[in-house]
Amino acid sequence: MTTSTIVALAVAIAVALLVWLVVLSATRASRMDRLNIRVDLARQALHTALDRRAVVARAIAAADPHDPLSPALTAAADHAEGADQAAREAAENRLSSVLGQTDPERRVPALTAELADAQIRVAMARRFYNDAVRDARALGGRRMVRWLHLAGHSVRPDFFEITERVTRD
Repeated sequence: MTTSTIVALAVAIAVALLVWLVVLSATRASRMDRLNIRVDLARQALHTALDRRAVVARAIAAADPHDPLSPALTAAADHAEGADQAAREAAENRLSSVLGQTDPERRVPALTAELADAQIRVAMARRFYNDAVRDARALGGRRMVRWLHLAGHSVRPDFFEITERVTRD
């Protein structure tokens, strides 16, 4: 082989490698973007489910105003709905705790069914959100994504951990 053939072969290999890297990074960047969109949509669905649960909690409190837990339940629901992202987990745990202290026997059966449905939807939305966060964090933690900043300026999402059900002792 001549020197020019070796140089041409090396250049061809380098160009092929560069094209492969560009395609690979574009694919990873596109996937990271889709995962961030999935996280955002899952977060919105989670907040919608949590807000619905707060509405049901307020309805339970309003249906039995003589229950000594009614004011605490209303306050916990209001606080959970109004909490910012950082304080939402603690506020939702407080609401779960107060809901767990209420007596299901004193509730209107329709509200008990509505609460059960709302809690199931919260559990499902939380799982979907945490699955999306797990996938986004896994891809965002890859070396190529970190080194080439393929995630852009997106903030690394955090998991949302709350007590799903608190039962009354």
